[in-house]
Amino acid sequence: MTVAIYPGSFDPITNGHLDVLKRSLKIFDKVIVLVAYNPSKQGRFTPEERKQMIEEAIDDPRVEVDTYDGLTVEYAKKHGATHLIRGLRAVTDFDYEFQLATANDYIDNSIDTVFLMSKSDKSFINSSMIIELHNQGVDVSSLVPPSVYKRLK
Repeated sequence: MTVAIYPGSFDPITNGHLDVLKRSLKIFDKVIVLVAYNPSKQGRFTPEERKQMIEEAIDDPRVEVDTYDGLTVEYAKKHGATHLIRGLRAVTDFDYEFQLATANDYIDNSIDTVFLMSKSDKSFINSSMIIELHNQGVDVSSLVPPSVYKRLK
């Protein structure tokens, strides 16, 4: 069984994230959505709230959701994962993601990073944009799962 980790802050999860997750399930037998968090950063939602929203948005037994505050590669090793999944929206994402993948490879080169491009209709969506648009009164219900929209209101 091939296991992959899909790490991110998911603060909150968007339909773009869900699209990458759905497509990754065509490649891997099991995907663990890993809500990574940094205790020194203040997020919109707590890690537990983010985990709950993701669980409510996903109905697939091949998906597990967890939280972690350490190195993603270490988590992957502990859970038998062979790949990390990362979504790319634009060229600007690539530089950061390439550096992150290279650092992860330095830590453990047995865990590969797989990049999935966002679909063009979802390429502008990111968590910060969702929060900003919502705070400005824009209806973001078509950009996030109902579990997120409910909590934004």
